[in-house]
Amino acid sequence: MNLKELILDRIRESVDVKRKILENEDLVEKILKVASLIVEAFKNDRKVLFCGNGGSAADAQHIAAELSGRFYIDREPLIRRGICTLIHPTLQPWPMIILMMRCYSRLVKAKGRKGDILIGISTSGNSKNVIKALEEANKIGMITVGMTGESGGKITDICKYLINVPSNDTPRIQEAHITIGHIICEIVERELFNG
Repeated sequence: MNLKELILDRIRESVDVKRKILENEDLVEKILKVASLIVEAFKNDRKVLFCGNGGSAADAQHIAAELSGRFYIDREPLIRRGICTLIHPTLQPWPMIILMMRCYSRLVKAKGRKGDILIGISTSGNSKNVIKALEEANKIGMITVGMTGESGGKITDICKYLINVPSNDTPRIQEAHITIGHIICEIVERELFNG
């Protein structure tokens, strides 16, 4: 395969994943439900927390930034209403692996409260520190959302809401996560700011 064919092939793969989302009514309803829960959380003075590892940490920061800054509408920053990206473990001052596995759960314990939302992003659904954070959020009484790939991994049994992208290819899953994150941001803006 030459490089031009590679480019076209990867774009086709990305389009195919999004086509599968379009055809999955249940998944579309889950995206709408999660967006509605975020709107209600903000209306009720609750927070939305995000976490993920590696590329998913960057996706968590990206989605949080869209909500805290602006997306389509020039509006009040939603960070005042409680947007938070939990910091990726490699950026933590804790050097030990055990503490790295617990860093998100400790931050959830410190920042989360009943009725807040935690969105854990993991393409495999098996990231240990994301799992531990979701488990802690469940103990607190937070609303837990997982964004994963097709299998859902271990997160499937931990989250109240699972948005599992119909793919097993990490880059294609991440591309779909950002698309879904952008759609959620647009719904939140429209509902809160009459856009």
